[in-house]
Amino acid sequence: MGSFSIWHWLIVLVIVMLVFGTKKLRNVGQDLGGAVKGFKDGMKEANADKPAEDAAKPTQQVGETIDVEVKEKTKS
Repeated sequence: MGSFSIWHWLIVLVIVMLVFGTKKLRNVGQDLGGAVKGFKDGMKEANADKPAEDAAKPTQQVGETIDVEVKEKTKS
């Protein structure tokens, strides 16, 4: 089987261009590029919000014991 050579890929590209046309392929490329850009922007926003959320949460180190006093619950 092996991998395809550059000539195989060029033939596939020519066939695709003949079937779909260059205008449609250009539109598909622009749509795909816009989707990737939107995804990257969304990931940047999510990462920018994350440190603010992490700072508000108290952290506990692994292996640290927390001592608490247990009080007996009384019925009122």
